[in-house]
Amino acid sequence: MFYSDDLIEEIRTQNDVVDVISPYVTLKKRSNSYVGLCPFHSEKSPSFVVSKDKQMYHCFGCGAGGNVITFIMEYENFSFVEAIKMLAARVNIELPEGEASKETKMQNDLKHNLLEIYKQAAKFYYYNLTSTQGEAALRYFDNRGITEETRKKFGLGYANVYSGGLYAYLKKQGYQDTILKESGLIAFDEKNGAYDKFWSRAMFPIFDVHGRVIAFGGRVLGDGMPKYLNSPETKLFDKSRNLYALNIARTSRKPYLLVCEGYMDVIALHQAGFNNAVASLGTAFTPQQASLLKRYTDLVYLTYDSDEAGRKATLRAIPILKEVDIAVKVLNLKPYKDPDDFIKAEGADAFEQRINEATTSIMFEIEVMESNTNMKDPESKTNFLNKVGERISILTTGIERDNYIEAVAAKYNVNKQNLLDLVNKIGARQGLVSEKHTQTSTERINKKDREDVVLRAQKILLTWLIDDINLFNKVKQIIQPQDFKDELYNKVAKMVYEQYELDGKVQPAKIINQFEEVEDQRKIAGIFSAEVKENITPSEYEKAVNETVKRIKKYSLDVMSRNIQELDELQILIKEQAKLQKLHISLIDG
Repeated sequence: MFYSDDLIEEIRTQNDVVDVISPYVTLKKRSNSYVGLCPFHSEKSPSFVVSKDKQMYHCFGCGAGGNVITFIMEYENFSFVEAIKMLAARVNIELPEGEASKETKMQNDLKHNLLEIYKQAAKFYYYNLTSTQGEAALRYFDNRGITEETRKKFGLGYANVYSGGLYAYLKKQGYQDTILKESGLIAFDEKNGAYDKFWSRAMFPIFDVHGRVIAFGGRVLGDGMPKYLNSPETKLFDKSRNLYALNIARTSRKPYLLVCEGYMDVIALHQAGFNNAVASLGTAFTPQQASLLKRYTDLVYLTYDSDEAGRKATLRAIPILKEVDIAVKVLNLKPYKDPDDFIKAEGADAFEQRINEATTSIMFEIEVMESNTNMKDPESKTNFLNKVGERISILTTGIERDNYIEAVAAKYNVNKQNLLDLVNKIGARQGLVSEKHTQTSTERINKKDREDVVLRAQKILLTWLIDDINLFNKVKQIIQPQDFKDELYNKVAKMVYEQYELDGKVQPAKIINQFEEVEDQRKIAGIFSAEVKENITPSEYEKAVNETVKRIKKYSLDVMSRNIQELDELQILIKEQAKLQKLHISLIDG
C-alpha cells in the first residue's frame, strides 16, 4: 500500500514517541529526556534515551535509534506498512486506499500475493504433519528430540509423498498458475505439467526478520537426493541476505549471536534455551549476512561443525565478519560433530561452558595451523612458528601483539623472548620487501585516517547545527550541503538546511522518516542524540567550531581540485581557498 509523505508525517506527529514507547519500556524523566533499559539488548544500567523535543529515541549501548515508526517496526517485527496501520489506528486516523504508480502497485501486489501463498503453504505443510499422512515426518522430528512446543514455534511441517498436493490446495485458494510459478513452490514442464517443488520432505519455514514466511527448506525422508533442498530465489527470498531464525534471535536481548550451519542445530539450541542462534541458508556465509548481523550485535560465536568442512567454513566466515567490525569467537564442539549432537549428549549447561571457553578467531586460526603440523618434527614445528609469527606480526596494535605472543608462548612451550624476536624480524622483513609498497600502504592508511577525521567532523557539525539556529546562520555562509561529502551526511545536511530555511527549526524525527534502511535511521538518530558540547567553555566551543568548519571545507575543496576541468572552476577554487585562509567564525560576541 502507498501512503503520501504528508499522511505519514501526520501519523508520526500525532503519535508522541514517549507515549508510544512507555507501555513497552519503563521510562524515567531525566533532565529534558526520558531514560530506561533498552528493549533491544540486555543491560543493567539504562542507556536508552527518548527525547520528547526531538520525537526520537537512541540507545547509547547498542546504537538502536529512530522515530516512533522505527520503534514499532523494530519492537513488533512489523513491516513499515504494518507499523503505519497500527499507529494510524492508535490516533483514529483513517487510511485511504492510496494509489501508487502502476508499476509500483504491480510489484506491491506481487509481493503481497507471494507472502500470502507462502503463508498458506506453511499452513498446508503444518497441517500435513499433524495428519495421519505425516507420521513419517513426525517420527523423524520425535527421533531428533524436537518437542511439540518447538515444532509450533518454528512452524515445522511435512510435504507429503504426492507431488501435487500443495498445487491442488493453492488452486482451490484461487491462485493462478502464473503467480504459482513465480512463487517457486510449484514447477511446470511439458511432460509432467504442474508439480510441487517439495514432496516427501520434513519442512522448515524460513522467516524474514518481521516473522513472515518467505521460503522453505526441506529435508528428504528416506534416501532421496539432495538431502536438503531450499526454495529458489524469488521476489521475497535471497538466501545470501537472510538467516534462519533471525526473526527470533534478534529479540533475544543477549549481547552476542550464535551462528550455526543448519536448521536442526538452531532448533536444538533454541529448545535448550539458546534463542540467539541463527544459521545461513544452504550457502557459504556471505558479506550481506554479516551486514545483517551487524544490525543486531557486535559479537558472534561461530558454532560450525567440528569436521574439516566445518573448520574451512569457519576460516572463511571469520574475515567476512571482521570486515563489518564484528568480533568473532569460535566454539570447540569436540568430540561431537555439531551443536545438535552436543546438546543431546551433554546438555545446556555444558554448552554454556563451551561458550565461556570459546577461543578467539586468531587462536582458532593458529590451532588449525597446528592440526596440519607434525609438532614432534623440529623442522615442521619451526615452519609452524614462522607462520604464527607472520599472523601475529600483522596485528594492528602492540598490546594485541604482546597478548598473542604471551598466549602462544604459553600454549606451545616456546620462549617468549624468542617468539617476540621472530615477530619483530618478520615485521621488519615485510616492511623492507618493497619500499614502494611500504610507501603506498602508508599513504593509503593516512588517506583513510584523514577521511575518517573528516567524517567525524561532518557528524559533529550536523549535531551542533540542529540545536543552534544562530550557528546555522553563520555556518551556512561558508558550508553548504554539497560540502558534506559522505552520502548519508549529505542527505541529512540537505534536509537540515531546508527545514531551517522553511521552518526556522529542525525536526529530527521528520528527517529520520525519509530513510528506509534501519541502519541509516540508527546512524541519524546517533547524530541527533550526541552531546558534544558538554563540559566545554564558550571559547573552546568557538575554537572547535572553527576547526571543524575549516576541516570540512578544506576537504571539500580538495575534492573539487581533483575534478577541475574548466578555467572558471579553477578561479572559483582559488577564491574559496583564499577565503579559507582568513576564515574565523565569532560566537562569543554574537
